[in-house]
Amino acid sequence: MKKYFNLQLFETDAQIIDRSGAESLIPEDRAAEIIQGAIAQSAVLSMGRRLANMTAAQTRLPVLDALPIAYFVNGDTGQKKTTRQAWDKKTIIAEEIAVIVPIPEAVLDDADYDIWGEVRPRIQEAFGQVIDAAILFGTNKPATWREGLVPSATTAGAVKQISADLYTDLLGEGGIISKVEESGYFVSGHVADIGMRAKLRGLKDGNERPLFLNSMQQAGNYTLDGSAIQFPRNGAFDKTKAHMISGDFSQLVYSIRQDITFKLFTEGIVQNTDGTIAYNLMQNDMVALRAVMRLGWEIPNPVNAMAKEKAKRFPFAVLTPAGA
Repeated sequence: MKKYFNLQLFETDAQIIDRSGAESLIPEDRAAEIIQGAIAQSAVLSMGRRLANMTAAQTRLPVLDALPIAYFVNGDTGQKKTTRQAWDKKTIIAEEIAVIVPIPEAVLDDADYDIWGEVRPRIQEAFGQVIDAAILFGTNKPATWREGLVPSATTAGAVKQISADLYTDLLGEGGIISKVEESGYFVSGHVADIGMRAKLRGLKDGNERPLFLNSMQQAGNYTLDGSAIQFPRNGAFDKTKAHMISGDFSQLVYSIRQDITFKLFTEGIVQNTDGTIAYNLMQNDMVALRAVMRLGWEIPNPVNAMAKEKAKRFPFAVLTPAGA
């Protein structure tokens, strides 16, 4: 059972080591390492397009919404017609992501123990997991964020249920790559459940030769139509809802409002969501390191000549389980 922690101080005059006191534990260059590490741990952020850092809680994106139309002129004296071009506005809203890492003081006192080397990858993994789950599936997403890729693709009809003919499901007419192309986009990458590796290895041609393996001794080259496939291992991919998500990841943009900041607490309690106490820092001789960052994301999805109807235009498509 997962536990989600909230930190509360239980004394009005409790003493803490504030951010300045934590700087010796977490130098600025290592804080930057966490940002880059969290992006690397997140399949979505590593494939999406990072915009300039936000200067406010909201950033507006002007998005092309109507294309100009040209006309033939009827004869030498024919009347020339006018046209218009319009832009819509989409908004990136920054929301906060946080994690608390309780650490026994005895561990910190051990000078030979690389505590930061242990904490850093866990923070990176935690941030990457919650970001991917929210963007891909809308899992536990903030109310201000848009729907995830899978729900949005479902609304746009860009969904293909897996069948016995996996090759056609992926690459053929009516497959997920073609559904992205029907919206006027080219697929630049794929994110898939790790179980898709076995399905791809099992694909064979008419002569029973594997399509994705050159030999049994060399590593498989997991690409589709020239675009790499990522298999997240941070626990964010929900295989009950999708086997693979393909699309133009340049259309997935994100921006960071606040780089990761840290605060080290030496007194207080860490609670479970049901209100029970998980740790009493003073009583358990522990400290709690809190990491916080803020970011937002959007899909501009501008109008193009191939797909002018907004409701049916989406730069991603999803391969779903049978019966999903």
